[in-house]
Amino acid sequence: MQDFPLTLDQFLRHAAKWHAHAELVTAHEGGEPDRIGYAALMDRSLAVSAILSDLGVRQGERVATLAWNSQGHVEAWYAIMGMGAVCHTLNPRLTAEQLAAMLDQSQARILVVSADLVPLARQVAALSPGIARVLVIDGPAPGDWHLATALEGLIAGASRDVPWGGFAETAPSGLCFTSGTTGAPKGVTYTHRSSYLHTLKLLQTDVMALSGRDSVLVAVPMFHANAWGLPFAVPAVGGRLVLPGRQTDGANLARLIASAGVTVGVGVPTVWLGLVEHLEATGGELPSLKRIIVGGSPLPPALMERIEQRLGVIVQTSWGMTELSPSGTVAPAGDPVRDAGLSGRPSVGVDLLLTDADGVALPDQRGTEGHLRVRGAAVIDRYFGQEKPATDAAGWFPTGDLARIDATGNLMITGRAKDLIKSGGEWINPAEIEALVGALPEVSLVAVIGRTHPKWGERPILLVETCDAIDDAGLLAPLKGRVAPWWMPDAIIRLDAMPLAATGKIDKIRLRIQHGGG
Repeated sequence: MQDFPLTLDQFLRHAAKWHAHAELVTAHEGGEPDRIGYAALMDRSLAVSAILSDLGVRQGERVATLAWNSQGHVEAWYAIMGMGAVCHTLNPRLTAEQLAAMLDQSQARILVVSADLVPLARQVAALSPGIARVLVIDGPAPGDWHLATALEGLIAGASRDVPWGGFAETAPSGLCFTSGTTGAPKGVTYTHRSSYLHTLKLLQTDVMALSGRDSVLVAVPMFHANAWGLPFAVPAVGGRLVLPGRQTDGANLARLIASAGVTVGVGVPTVWLGLVEHLEATGGELPSLKRIIVGGSPLPPALMERIEQRLGVIVQTSWGMTELSPSGTVAPAGDPVRDAGLSGRPSVGVDLLLTDADGVALPDQRGTEGHLRVRGAAVIDRYFGQEKPATDAAGWFPTGDLARIDATGNLMITGRAKDLIKSGGEWINPAEIEALVGALPEVSLVAVIGRTHPKWGERPILLVETCDAIDDAGLLAPLKGRVAPWWMPDAIIRLDAMPLAATGKIDKIRLRIQHGGG
């Protein structure tokens, strides 16, 4: 067989040759979206590679991006990875101090930044003196910052004669730090091979089942776990890749879905809640939309039903994490079992294991709760900059999740080990309380955290964002007879808006700081 390295440039090469006029669409607030074919996209990406090469970027060097989901960001991605450099994506919703600390670890010299994020980039560069050049996309560069240059002004005159590929498929391609909603962020390095195989997994019929007939809205941020691999998967099949920029509110998403004929939407539950609330308030239909794939945080059953009924779509639940590139399991669209709590079965190339708290495999892997471990071709071996493996001796990565696997192999995440509340020496699982309260149709979002207590150590409190009036007794009613009496929350706190991390997950760190006495 031929030696054909599994490098990520192959996806855009293929799209440019065989789906030259299939589109990448980028939204603009209040205006018509930009559109570009894959052939033209590759031409521009080659130019960006040449620009980076002229700036001294070499294979293996990290180049950072601080940007939204846009054409310019995709061009930078393929330019960086195609030439063998490493794309270090930065989360714009972190503080300048946090971002500078990550840049100090990656030692990136060049920062690609969206124009509206230049003020943040200035702060970051002041704290990270290693940044020698800032390339601005999605708009003009400021005239008063000597480090900054508009990338658009360089592309037309740049060479396209720059090699892509030609390096080992095991070379690093991307660097992403974990979201840090439950602990300190850690760097995860992806390789070309791992992301290539991850892409092939996504395309399977019982996973995301994408095709060239699909128009795919990527509402998950490109700065988080490679936007779930979709900027690779959609061009690979010649589908339309639809990017919302920074506008993921319901009104802008509805307009974009209608304009781009979106058939598949991918994002966290809060994104689709916003879309449904917008349509409920203003009316309108989105007939092109057929499927929504959700992940990142638990999906309340009432919200799943609300999304499916209002939008007329099939909701596919999933489970994954940054360390898995990030897809672990996805519920197939054709699965007759419709349960928001089930996250589907793993596809080939991913394996799951339930263990006890000490990492010993449970004798019965079906129907019992255990600590979830995973291994596979796109699963982390060790964190960035660390010599010690993140896996056990057999290669299993401990996810930190508690889970059950049913008789048919469907995964159900039952909680996070770090979220467990120890009250009077006994454990309380917040996820079980959240699942019961979250099933109420009046509840939009729910979280349970431990609050410090002088006698019991910790006691659970319930935090809710509700869409309709419901009293405290109504919120607690689903728990009676379903959980132990001492699991009942000591307090109920109503929030106008649940605090969310940049990825759309509920930010439990912030909740604990604000309401947990910690």
